[in-house]
Amino acid sequence: MADFRSQRMPSPDGEGVARGRWGKAWDVYSQAVRKVADPVAAPVVRPMARGATFDLLGFWLAWHTCGGFEGLQSQLGMSRSAVYRRVSAFRKAFGQHPDVFEFPGVSIDLDAFVAASGRAEASPGA
Repeated sequence: MADFRSQRMPSPDGEGVARGRWGKAWDVYSQAVRKVADPVAAPVVRPMARGATFDLLGFWLAWHTCGGFEGLQSQLGMSRSAVYRRVSAFRKAFGQHPDVFEFPGVSIDLDAFVAASGRAEASPGA
C-alpha cells in the first residue's frame, strides 16, 4: 500500500480544481437569480432593511446616551437577552460593537444630553 503522506498537496482542497469549478458555477447561478429576484425582492426587502437600520441607529444612540449595557437595563428596562440580541444584530450590520463604532459625521454631546434630560425630569408635567 502506498503512503501518500509524503506527497503533500498545496491545500486541503488539493489543487483547487473542484473548488474553482464550483465557484464559477455559483457565480453564473447567482447572477441569473439576481436578474430575476432583484426586481421582485427589492421592493419588499428595502423597507424592511430601512426599518432595521433605523432601529439599529436608535440602539446605537441609546447605548451611548444610557451608558452601555447596564444603562440600557437600568434606564430603559431592557432585558439582558434583548441587549445581547441588539448588539449581535448591530455587529452583523455594521461589523463592530456599538461601543466602538463611530458613525461618520455623527457626534454625541453627552454633557448637553445629560443636562437636558435632568431639566426634563425636574420640570412638572414633562
